[in-house]
Amino acid sequence: MLVVGGGINGAGIARDLAGRGQRVLLVEKDDLAQHTSSSSTKMIHGGIRYLEYYEFSLVRKALAEREVLLRSAPHIIRPLRLVMPHEPSMRPVWMMRIGLFLYDHLARREVLPGSQTIDLRHGPIGAALQPRYRKGFAFSDGWVDDARLVVLNAVDAAERGAEVLTRWRCIDARRAGALWQVVLEGPGGESRQVSARALVNAAGPWAAQFLREHAHVPDSKSLRLVKGSHIVVRKLYDHDHAYVLQSPDRRIIFVIPYEGEFTLIGTTDVEHRGPVGQARIDDGEIAYLCEQASRYLRRPVTPADVVWSYAGVRPLLEDEASDASAVTRDYQLDLDTRGAPLLTVWGGKMTTFRKLAEEAADLLTPPLGISAGAWTRDAYLPGGDLAGWIGAPQRPDTDIQRFSQAVALRHDDLPAALCRRLARDYGSRVEALLSDGLGEPVVPGLHEAELRYLHEHEWARSADDVLWRRTKLGLHLSEAQRAAVAEWCETHWRHDAAAAAHAPSTLGRTETTWN
Repeated sequence: MLVVGGGINGAGIARDLAGRGQRVLLVEKDDLAQHTSSSSTKMIHGGIRYLEYYEFSLVRKALAEREVLLRSAPHIIRPLRLVMPHEPSMRPVWMMRIGLFLYDHLARREVLPGSQTIDLRHGPIGAALQPRYRKGFAFSDGWVDDARLVVLNAVDAAERGAEVLTRWRCIDARRAGALWQVVLEGPGGESRQVSARALVNAAGPWAAQFLREHAHVPDSKSLRLVKGSHIVVRKLYDHDHAYVLQSPDRRIIFVIPYEGEFTLIGTTDVEHRGPVGQARIDDGEIAYLCEQASRYLRRPVTPADVVWSYAGVRPLLEDEASDASAVTRDYQLDLDTRGAPLLTVWGGKMTTFRKLAEEAADLLTPPLGISAGAWTRDAYLPGGDLAGWIGAPQRPDTDIQRFSQAVALRHDDLPAALCRRLARDYGSRVEALLSDGLGEPVVPGLHEAELRYLHEHEWARSADDVLWRRTKLGLHLSEAQRAAVAEWCETHWRHDAAAAAHAPSTLGRTETTWN
């Protein structure tokens, strides 16, 4: 099986197929999660605003996945409590209560608490808001380290026998009887020819282009490319809740605690007309996000406050919606069996990736005679099984706290903040980093052992791969420190770049702007 596209859907499908005993090759033209999949709002959520568009099936499916994913990777996914201040000029109270009732009951919950009405006149949650907001609605969703979620799916796929090639392009794919004959091009221009029983097009925003230009198949769907941009500012408040802010244009803006010292604000929904890989936030989007946050928060947000920004292009199924924010976030899988099977993924969102991958593998089962069935619902992602450290799992949200404490006790020579970060980034695989010591620090908080681990096991090939995807340390380092990491990576990884391209595990990069 050849899977083209190393975003969340491609990595998830490769993992599912490999776990069913199939021989899988995953090809990504850049780095894993380099584009859309690392440019999300970093939430595992049902999508409460989609209820307004009557997308009950999508919301139910996404709600059901929240706790499945939380149990599979408690180190990189955690519960998030959100507060929506009531703005009388927007949606009325009765509408909010009906929506939250549906959100609570469309799918079963065991870990995440239900919604409630809260008084914003007292306590730290209301203190961060302007005094005119007196009532709010609290509900639960999840937060995820999106790029690491992609990486861990690829790691799991590789450990189940898949081969992962990053920075390799699929430049030509043609049916030849019952097989696909495919030409791949490597980072140095080298060529590789492979045969595959099935081709999975999980190229995200490039899906239609891939069909036309490389698979020589007419694209059957129309994608609407919508740019979503985010800004990051210094921490705006001290509690751990996020805010859901209603804007006059009926969009929703999230304000989320991020990386301890920062606040993440997003997203926009803007039609993207240029090259897919060159999405950038513009001044208008920055001003819009600052304005919407400042309408609610006691502390105003200005463009001068922005320390980091990123933008990605979402490949949404065209449904003729007049407003980009109203375009469906659901997905569709098209299986073409006129010859060797071709499966194309249209649309999708981070929260439903596992279910999408399961459905994709199920579709390929009959034409390819796959005997193994679905397996991922109860499986851990790498690092998610904490039982060896804390015994039988209880609740994923408390299990990770107990695990972090256990790591700190075992490695009491490490700074507490470093120990906590490593525990949450690597989960139960943290011992692979710590068993022989971390080695020399390259910059504060980043040591040689971690860089070697990311290179050898998670396909990191550049400083950007490390600082902005596999970790978010780029936010915490100075320009000089980021340059020091880049110099270390160039010095130590330059000579084995060609060999690394063929390594059985490989990773990704987002478009970022640092101010």
